[in-house]
Formats: sequence, C-alpha cells, structure tokens
Amino acid sequence: MQDFEKAKDKIMMGAERKSMVMSEEERRNTAFHESGHAIVAKLLPKTDPVHKVTIIPRGRALGVTMQLPEQDRYAYDREYLLNRIAVLFGGRIAEEIFMSQMTTGASNDFERATQMARDMVTRYGMSDVLGPMVYAENEGEVFLGRSITKTVNMSEETMRKVDAEIRRIIDEQYALARRLIEENRDKVEAMTRALLDWETIDSDQIDDIVAGRPPRPPKSSGSAPPAGGKPAAGGIEGAAQPA
Repeated sequence: MQDFEKAKDKIMMGAERKSMVMSEEERRNTAFHESGHAIVAKLLPKTDPVHKVTIIPRGRALGVTMQLPEQDRYAYDREYLLNRIAVLFGGRIAEEIFMSQMTTGASNDFERATQMARDMVTRYGMSDVLGPMVYAENEGEVFLGRSITKTVNMSEETMRKVDAEIRRIIDEQYALARRLIEENRDKVEAMTRALLDWETIDSDQIDDIVAGRPPRPPKSSGSAPPAGGKPAAGGIEGAAQPA
C-alpha cells in the first residue's frame, strides 16, 4: 500500500525534489503557507477532505495541500466554489499573520481564485447582482498553440459591475479565511511544527491537530511527536516556486 500511495502522490502532486535545498526561513514560510490552506479547508463545511499536506518540493511547488473528494463530482454549487476560493487564500494569509511577509508562492492561488470568481459571475450565473446570464463566450478551438478567444458583449457599465462583483466575492472570501486563521492560530502553529519535523502529514494527523490532540507519529515511522507538539487550546495548492 505504501508503494501505491507513493505512486498516487507522484502522479497527482509531481515527483519529489528532495535534492532541492531550502533555507530554514523558506521551510517555515512554506509550512505556514500549507497549514493555512489545510486549516481553512478543514474548518469550512463544504470542501473536499484534506488527504495530505507536505513541504517536500514537488514539480514547481515548494509544498502541496492535497484534497481528495469523497465521491465523483459532476457539478459544483455556489457554496463549494466560494469555500474553494477561501481555501486558496489561506496560504497567503498565514504568511502575513505568522511570518509578517508576502511571497511569490501565492501567485498561482490568486490566479485560480480570481478565475473562479470571474467564472461564477460571467459564466455560471451565480451573482445576485448580474443574474443568470452569460457575459463572455468562448469561440474557436485550441490548435497549433492558439488559445481560445473570448468575445465580450458588454457595455462599459456592465463591465464595471462585473469587476465589482468579482472584487466583492474575493474580498468576502479573503476576510472569511483570515478570520478562520486568526481564530485558530494554535492549530496553524501545531500543524506547522508537525510539518517542519516530519515534512509530510496525513489525514489522521491533520484530524488530531484540528481536534486539539498531539498529532500521532507517521505510520511508517516510530518517531516521537514534534517538539512542542502539545495539545492545541481548542485544531489546495502549493506554495509556488517563482518563475
């Protein structure tokens, strides 16, 4: 089963880059970043379960928070997409709160969150202000390296409304993610300690941390709990490497 798990991780998250040397500050920042994603995902009601969190670089990512759905999904509702946007913001918010800095690691998170909010407004009819209408249409096929182009049939006033709705969605989900992290600082710190000690933690260890228990040792190791890993008082998307 360990071989199957390693194969699945390699396919879904990319090959490990254990030869990549990271400074201690970068490791701490990555650990806080991934902990921010994971804690927000665990605390929101309609998100995919957090399966694994790692700060071992994979592909272009310095760390990865892997979420796996419990069943096949064929359509996504509004609450799920909003929660997904909040989870994407968790990494940068944790960097700001615990490391007092901003890094390029959140660039892909922001890109995905912005595109998701834009699609909700312009394609999925999930805006109460703009209603059930498509505001941009794709045309043409992708071939020979050409991208799909979008025909925008909107007045300047409507475009301003679209931009305002996208900004509202992003601001509300950013504020939600920040509140969750600030209210659960102890859980973020406990998960960060576990990641710095073990580099990868699984769903059982994540559940321990969220429940306020010391995380159990990794299954493949009999190592002791992380230093300072005392019970917490109360408990995606990797940090990207700059281009």
